[in-house]
Amino acid sequence: MTITGENIGKKYGRNWIFRDQDFEMNSGISTAITGKNGAGKSTLLQVIAGYLTPSKGEILVNDTKIDDSDHSSVFIGPYTEIIEEFTLEEFLNFHGKFKKARCNPKEMADSASLPLKKLIGEFSTGMKQRTKLITAFFYKNDVIFMDEPTSNLDEEGFIWWENNLEKLKNQILVIASNDKREIELCENRLDL
Repeated sequence: MTITGENIGKKYGRNWIFRDQDFEMNSGISTAITGKNGAGKSTLLQVIAGYLTPSKGEILVNDTKIDDSDHSSVFIGPYTEIIEEFTLEEFLNFHGKFKKARCNPKEMADSASLPLKKLIGEFSTGMKQRTKLITAFFYKNDVIFMDEPTSNLDEEGFIWWENNLEKLKNQILVIASNDKREIELCENRLDL
């Protein structure tokens, strides 16, 4: 699978957040989107994921417009919401109705050191972040988009994230970050 962008730009009102961005992302290769705060990393990530429409240029997935593409993806960011009224088990079973799971919910929860029967609304922010990351690591995804993926994770959580990241081999992985440890794990860089 390949995601390409040519002359990608995004503006709000009269202000360009970024423009003239060209890139190619391929399965099995990880890419870090880097830049200073306010450079547009999160915005570009959302454009590539198809959540925002570029003001200029076009995103293609295997030479097909992203809106017409048939691929499975997951988007994880500190601002993405999860259903807090569910227990972790209910959330993972619900997610499994849309994507094929690689193992059962108990194995997922044990891997992330999370309680299966507890309400997500009672989780700490770090536990909620690990819950989001489970949807990337333990379900079938062609493309994984992560915005500041280790925010709110303690050192144990970072190590868990890093170990699971190494298991992703056939997906396109795109990480928007300023964290040097996250960036160093990526093979390619797209600097804003």
